[in-house]
Amino acid sequence: MSIMEVSVEELEVALAAGERLIDVRETDEYEDGHVAGAIHVALGTVAENVAAFQPAAEGDGPTYVICKVGGRSMRACEFLAQQGVKAINVAGGTAEWIVSGRSVVAGSQPL
Repeated sequence: MSIMEVSVEELEVALAAGERLIDVRETDEYEDGHVAGAIHVALGTVAENVAAFQPAAEGDGPTYVICKVGGRSMRACEFLAQQGVKAINVAGGTAEWIVSGRSVVAGSQPL
């Protein structure tokens, strides 16, 4: 099974178009700094939160999944694909987002 990946540049375009992003890092990592708008669902809870990754309405786009560098988000995407959910991994993760000069927000809320 092949999982689609995007760069942080492609993610930025997708977010501007209103696509959804879920951050699967641990709570402390998320609260320390995450991409604005990213919803938090820790990797260890993905199995019981599959519905959070599914489109809200018919015709909605895929869900983008991010972690620190891309490994955990890839595992989440692989699991979600087995559940029939279209999820796209963000290559390089939040670390790449920050290195590229893009900002993050701190705290427990997406924005």
